[in-house]
Amino acid sequence: MPSLSPFHLAIPVSDLDQTRTFYRETLGCEEGRSSDHWVDFNFFGHQLVLHITDVKQAIDSSNAVDGKDVPVPHFGVVLGWEVWNDLAERLTRQGIQFVIEPYIRFKGKIGEQATMFFYDPSGNALEFKAFKDQSQLFAK
Repeated sequence: MPSLSPFHLAIPVSDLDQTRTFYRETLGCEEGRSSDHWVDFNFFGHQLVLHITDVKQAIDSSNAVDGKDVPVPHFGVVLGWEVWNDLAERLTRQGIQFVIEPYIRFKGKIGEQATMFFYDPSGNALEFKAFKDQSQLFAK
């Protein structure tokens, strides 16, 4: 698989301080530049920017995938298998309220993957996933 370029994603947050603490303390993301209205993070090698806004995220949209209600929209990253397991264990110990608890999706099928979903304090849905075989990321 070719080397990937980092993406840039800017998301709305309702409470900059609380959400900033979540990404820094809970997820372990390194904080970058900031102002009174935004802050950027190294989100697993990608640039994530939190922008304070009055707009509330809709958290009631979902789509059925592998028998689970996947929140839409959502974003996240594909991690290495062990990194994903370590993160899942750490988040469980921290008492994260999962929308979809860590589990293996499409078990025994093409595209088998570990996945988990949860919300940040501002209602942005996140998915973290991992493949034992990264070549199956786009497998049909």
